[in-house]
Amino acid sequence: MAGQSRSSNTLVVPQANAALQQLKYEAAQELGIQIPADGYYGNFATRDAGSLGGYITRKLVQIAEQQISGQSQMR
Repeated sequence: MAGQSRSSNTLVVPQANAALQQLKYEAAQELGIQIPADGYYGNFATRDAGSLGGYITRKLVQIAEQQISGQSQMR
């Protein structure tokens, strides 16, 4: 995309936002991490942010793998 800037925070499917937010809160609860109630992450520990991001990424990969394997079995 020459000349175009795309934020890495832009969702390809905006309707997925609610599901991603739910996943974030579920992951935080499982890891024992407190999400800031005011939405400000400036005081959020880097270690917690990394743990949460890594957990969410692993979960999303797992979901994608399940969907791919489910689709390949149907063919």
